[in-house]
Amino acid sequence: MKGDLFSSEHMVLPASAPGMTVENSKCIRYAVNGEMLARQGAMIAYRGGLQFERKGQGVGGMLKRAVTGEGLPLMAVRGQGEAWFAHEAQNCFIVEVEPGDEFTVNGRNVLCFDASLSYRISTVKGSGIAGGGLFNSVFTGHGRLGLVCEGSPLVIPVSPQEPVYVDTDAIVGWSAGLQTSLHRSQSMGSMLRGGSGEAVQLLLQGEGFVVVRPSEATPQKAQQH
Repeated sequence: MKGDLFSSEHMVLPASAPGMTVENSKCIRYAVNGEMLARQGAMIAYRGGLQFERKGQGVGGMLKRAVTGEGLPLMAVRGQGEAWFAHEAQNCFIVEVEPGDEFTVNGRNVLCFDASLSYRISTVKGSGIAGGGLFNSVFTGHGRLGLVCEGSPLVIPVSPQEPVYVDTDAIVGWSAGLQTSLHRSQSMGSMLRGGSGEAVQLLLQGEGFVVVRPSEATPQKAQQH
């Protein structure tokens, strides 16, 4: 079967540079020359001399098999070649992490990232067990972070004059320097009467931005992720 039987929009062109690019709205391509990291099970195709390895937590920069609040294990991809990553046809996008910055993200939204990035598992301050889970992943360093979410993400600026309130099931991540706390928008009496269904939000204050997905996960779906 010849490739010209397909529409050009579906054909994969040669990578123009090493590293991470959005292949289409549902997939990230990574041209690997050394090492990168990805969510286990997210690789949908590859070519070239690549090895995929699950590792336990090691020392001295080896891959941590860290588990976020959503139970997200990671894998190392090593060698030279190209790999494509996706998750349940969710929309893909890339966050650039600059030196001195950090980005806090819900583990269920992580797809892949540069090995030059460091990460740690951190408690979401002020959220208790809300805010998309008790733990989030905090990325620092210099590199690219590939994320997924249901629908196209919304990036909302946050300023000291204009804090942002986000549904705890819809938040994807936020930039460094923002303070988080729970905000209860309904009185107990209103909640007992049924309320609006939007009783608690995560309040973000300071200077930065927050990424929100246009979808709310059901408890059953969040557990699967």
